[in-house]
Amino acid sequence: MIAEVLVWGLSPKTVTTDSWYSSQKNLKFFKDKGLEFLTGIAKNRSCSIDGKHFTQVQNLEIPADGLIVYLKNFGRVKVFRRSFKNETFRYYIMYTSTKDKLNSISRAEFKEVHSIHWGIECYHRAIKQVCSIGRFMVRTTDAINTHFFSAIRAFTQLELMRAKELVENWYEIQRNLSLKVARDFILEHLSQKLGLTA
Repeated sequence: MIAEVLVWGLSPKTVTTDSWYSSQKNLKFFKDKGLEFLTGIAKNRSCSIDGKHFTQVQNLEIPADGLIVYLKNFGRVKVFRRSFKNETFRYYIMYTSTKDKLNSISRAEFKEVHSIHWGIECYHRAIKQVCSIGRFMVRTTDAINTHFFSAIRAFTQLELMRAKELVENWYEIQRNLSLKVARDFILEHLSQKLGLTA
């Protein structure tokens, strides 16, 4: 997909992915295309401070401003650590083509790019959970394309409603609809059990 985007003539400032796409092959592809990136990495990914003695990234003392390391079978990157719920940590690497630029990446710059990364993650989760982009019972190409278009259109409508403050978040309509359906179902069956008419 990235190769196709580059053919279109787009030149992204930074590519961002989660750890599922941080294979050695993908990282080398980004590097060969001259792309800077931020990507999540697994906590057991091998890296080294001196380029010789490798250990898992989770074993390193990583300061808030990040740490320059040699990622095994790749090269120099700057690694950052973020804490999440339950005191778990996630690890991210940033890559730039020049050593000076890599050294100068600050915590603030990491947080800015990570914020964009997190927005993309939230979009993917919402379009799956709320707009059901992955749930369809059609087989033809045209029907699949229509389903994808409709899911993206639905998400766009939700985002417009959120921007206009008609809803607080993307999940509100789904939650309220589910509550109404459950409430109506309970009241209807409760009335039947008690012998009442609606």
